[in-house]
Amino acid sequence: MSDFQLRRTMLYVPGNMPSMLQNIPIFESDGVMIDLEDAVPLSEKDAARILVRNFLQNYREHNKEILVRINALDTKWGEDDLRTVLPALPDGIRLPKADTPEIVETLDTMLTEFEEELGLPIGRFKILPSIESAEGVINCIKTARSSKRLIGLAFGAEDYTASLEIERTKRGEELFAARTRVVWACKAAGIQAIDTIFADAGDMDGLRRETELIKTLGFSGKSLVNPRQIDVVHEVFAPKQADVDYALEVIEAIQKARQMGTGVISLGGKMIDAPVVKRAVRTLKTAQAHGLIDIQLDEEVIYGQE
Repeated sequence: MSDFQLRRTMLYVPGNMPSMLQNIPIFESDGVMIDLEDAVPLSEKDAARILVRNFLQNYREHNKEILVRINALDTKWGEDDLRTVLPALPDGIRLPKADTPEIVETLDTMLTEFEEELGLPIGRFKILPSIESAEGVINCIKTARSSKRLIGLAFGAEDYTASLEIERTKRGEELFAARTRVVWACKAAGIQAIDTIFADAGDMDGLRRETELIKTLGFSGKSLVNPRQIDVVHEVFAPKQADVDYALEVIEAIQKARQMGTGVISLGGKMIDAPVVKRAVRTLKTAQAHGLIDIQLDEEVIYGQE
């Protein structure tokens, strides 16, 4: 849990729009994904990557995680994107069209080569692959384990539904199986699952319903297309006070159990064991990241010594 990091909101910012880039420090999202792919017309690819490099070199606040979505590696722009922006030290790369684990492995090797050239520690740049097709969903369990650089998998519903030759709906029934598989892959690999965008930036009720659904499924956060969507997503992912209070009771109970020399204890007539403790710790970590509580969790006491 020591590397716990909120990624409730990952906001896309077009890489060819200076005004949006300049506003990155004031956006309240947990992270930003500067886009050199879909948001940038073909005629502006070269100029956009230079603009992004210059922004990153002068980005002093660094008050949030910054990823750059490059063009796919099988295009003529992907490697140039890396060569131009990596010296400006983004936190990582959002990799589009991660249909197979081999694509991620290729990027991992390229990043290692760039780190060696730049004199950086190996592993400095993180990867967030995007699962955007039927093939990508089928392979995502292996993809989630394809590199130690991965911070998560991101689901891209627009390209996914296009690959299935179906329409994307606001109800989202057509996304359920893919979303579930992506979450399984991420949880099994110990990384985060980031859901797709909600394209209608004016429909806050629809955004809230979809965010509540994906939180229930196990997603860690959501990609966004508009800063106005940030508050709604943060509200949904914020722990409820009753959940925080119960988690505190669980931690107190398990600490007493450890003092008694046992790993289980009853609380309110319910058994408190390792899975319950794990959920409670995550709730408190999340609440702490939201600024709702300020406590120090002694995980050696909570989980017991090895």
